Amino acid sequence: MSNRLTAVLVGLAVLLFFGYSSIFVVNERQQAIVVRFGEIQDVKTAPGLYFKLPFAFMDADRVQYVENRALRFDHDNIRVQVSGGKFYEVDAFVVYRITDARRFRQTVSGDQMSAESRLRTRLDASLRRVYGLRGFESALSDARASMMQEVRDDLRPDAESLGISIVDVRIRRTDLTQEVSQQTFERMKSERLAEAELIRARGNEEAQRRRAIADRQVVEFESDARRQSEVLRGEGDAERNKVFGEAFQRDPSFFEFYRSMAAYSSSLSGTGTTLVLSPDSTFFRYFNNIDGAPSTPPAAPAPAPAN
Repeated sequence: MSNRLTAVLVGLAVLLFFGYSSIFVVNERQQAIVVRFGEIQDVKTAPGLYFKLPFAFMDADRVQYVENRALRFDHDNIRVQVSGGKFYEVDAFVVYRITDARRFRQTVSGDQMSAESRLRTRLDASLRRVYGLRGFESALSDARASMMQEVRDDLRPDAESLGISIVDVRIRRTDLTQEVSQQTFERMKSERLAEAELIRARGNEEAQRRRAIADRQVVEFESDARRQSEVLRGEGDAERNKVFGEAFQRDPSFFEFYRSMAAYSSSLSGTGTTLVLSPDSTFFRYFNNIDGAPSTPPAAPAPAPAN
């Protein structure tokens, strides 16, 4: 009884071993290559549960998994020379997919690192060629998109020979090398200084021109104002003389009185001027008589009677 149970258990263990060795699973991110004695037997690209021959340790059927999704590798600090002869540093990356797992296994033994190494070499050569046909400004303009498409088209034949499809190629950075950057900085600095001097000279010239125009306008305005003031002053004097004439004609005695009062005001207003005049002079005729008539001299005293 115990021998029979042992035999059953051994049989079950053998069946489980063969069953486990004959089953493999492919998920949605993988492709499976079934290799028998070094030859590719089948390629499974759809996810699911599959069977194979057991005894993989005897090289009967082995399963090699490769990626079934978009992959990316970067290539940095690529030194390229543009058409002007200067050198620049470029960073780029490639997005690809393994679309032919059978060819991928046959060419690079399914090794992703080997495939990327070969593509990186081809990418380096393509970038040097594309930049060598153009100037540095192209990488900063609308021509950048066409440059990336050209590099992608260069990579596609080599990638297809590896069982790979190139999805996209992108240039991440295009910078001047250190020595070229310093030279460019000095050149740009000199250009900006020259431009600043030119702008400053034009500004000084314009300032002098505007200052001359302003000075000329000031002289013209002053001359015009002086001429107008003289005209107005002459008109005012004429109007004043007219008023004085009319006033004199209406009341000559009052006009004489007014003019004498004005003369008193201007002559005796504390200017420090000393006048030596006789009180009986015509100038003071209105001091003792409001009518302006000359005052009557006092009568001489009568002579004393003789003894």
